[in-house]
Amino acid sequence: MEDRDLMEKELLIIKGVCDLYLHGTIESSTADVHTAFKDALNESLDIQNKIYNLMAEKGWYKTDCVEQQKIDQAKQKFMAQ
Repeated sequence: MEDRDLMEKELLIIKGVCDLYLHGTIESSTADVHTAFKDALNESLDIQNKIYNLMAEKGWYKTDCVEQQKIDQAKQKFMAQ
């Protein structure tokens, strides 16, 4: 298996972990449980960001540039609601 494939799998897994911790944070019934999930979520988000940055540096995760006009249109759409 190539390094790129491994990194893609790692990124997918950590995104899933972040999703689980987010829901745990939202649904927690006590302050201590909420804090534990929130701390785990923040740590997982940091890991996700490191993986993403490494992949982007290597050119393995490319993002499209969006025109400023489209960004402005999206902002206006959601501000109007």
